[in-house]
Amino acid sequence: MPYALAIFDLDGTLADSFPWFLRTINDIADRFGFRRVADEDIEELRHASSREIVARLEVPLWKLPAIARHARRLKAEATAEISLFAGVEAMLRTLAEGDVQLALVTSDSEANAREKLGEAAALFSHFDCAASLFGKPAKFRRVVRCAGVELSQVIAIGDEVRDIEAARSVGIACGAVCWGYAAPAALRALGPDHVFERMDDIAEAVCSDRGIRRVG
Repeated sequence: MPYALAIFDLDGTLADSFPWFLRTINDIADRFGFRRVADEDIEELRHASSREIVARLEVPLWKLPAIARHARRLKAEATAEISLFAGVEAMLRTLAEGDVQLALVTSDSEANAREKLGEAAALFSHFDCAASLFGKPAKFRRVVRCAGVELSQVIAIGDEVRDIEAARSVGIACGAVCWGYAAPAALRALGPDHVFERMDDIAEAVCSDRGIRRVG
């Protein structure tokens, strides 16, 4: 299947931020008054959806915007601690050189995202960052419109259940990576179009020498 546009998640997909998350989550929990995460909770949470995680940690929904803003500030301060996964830049360069447009969709700020990506940020044609009331589906739709490609030529690549759900709601293909926040078994259970066990698998699945049809 030829893809003209690859939409990437950032944390857990391109950036190895899970260790930072584990070091930080209980400080955030104490600050905003939700349940702390014990070591024995981690694997169970990796099998849960975003809604289930919010419910299990008893996070007040009205506090979510403030929690997201605080987490973004902390992440900006910890940029030096969060590196890209090995092979990310080479993979992205292979896609870009294969005429695949690259987009980044994340709840993080664009400034944080660009700093984490470093020189690889220049390979991206589209950024849709920061929290959104309408979630990832709205972001995906905006990026697809900006890219001017057909839905059948778009793939969203992420590491969480919500990434698969958002792609399906928009009508684009979804790819799940096995090295991020969610447990691989939880992702496989949803039957994504592609499951990537290695970074190299992404370029092999996404790149194609077939022509790209643009819309409009």
